[in-house]
Amino acid sequence: MTAEARSALHPASGDAAEVAAHRRHVRAYGDTTGDGMVQLSFTLPIAHDARAEGAAALFAKKMGLDPAMVVHAKGMGPDFTFFVVYGRSSVVVDLAEVVVAKREYPARSAKEVNLAIRSGLKRKLVVLGACIGTDAHTVGIDAILNVKGFAGEKGLEYYREIRVVNLGAQVLVPELVERARRERADAVLVSQVVTQRDAHLHNTRELSVAFATEWPDPANRPLMVVGGPRFDPAMAAGLGVDRIFGKGTTPGEVASYLVHAIVSSPVAAAPRRPAPA
Repeated sequence: MTAEARSALHPASGDAAEVAAHRRHVRAYGDTTGDGMVQLSFTLPIAHDARAEGAAALFAKKMGLDPAMVVHAKGMGPDFTFFVVYGRSSVVVDLAEVVVAKREYPARSAKEVNLAIRSGLKRKLVVLGACIGTDAHTVGIDAILNVKGFAGEKGLEYYREIRVVNLGAQVLVPELVERARRERADAVLVSQVVTQRDAHLHNTRELSVAFATEWPDPANRPLMVVGGPRFDPAMAAGLGVDRIFGKGTTPGEVASYLVHAIVSSPVAAAPRRPAPA
């Protein structure tokens, strides 16, 4: 570790707020500043006994925790054990290396969103929402679409210039494509909460392929927006969708993005409107 990093981790003096504001190198905080102590939980496919706890300690040590202390262990059926391990990590994070995606569009109020749609599109913006595949968890899509909203913000149903069609859970991709064409949707919002065996990634790729097949011209294709707690926003291009929203996204963020992408974009003069069959 460089002298600069040691100094940042263990400041000698000065105002605490000022030190925190200018700190560049950070370690995990457990009991004291810079001690590197972290808590880790995991499950091993082994029955709970002394050997299992030893295996958990060794597992954590091989991950770089030293010392690694098993502070909790509980059998989960005859063949699995859940562990909580507490230990010291030597990892130091240089905040200068942290890359965070910044929002490239302005946040708008509901009034501003409605005005932009009314003056830009001169009609209502049509949004189709669904959980696809076997995903039956509608809490995410409902938080964005339903009028009750999320985090103190009203959902898209509250916006006068947005027409919302919520298809609910376990919608097959071909059904979503057909409904998007029938409703002449400007945007399709898909929520994926189930992530076992990367189901959310497989479903999203299936979605993008189906829409690209149905509408080869991207200018005519509905905007594809996907969200869920296990998505990384940087994955959008790789998955073939226009935007990915992660955990904690609010209805206002989604509405602001829709205005940016559909109303305020260079192609707004020829909005994405699938032709009726």
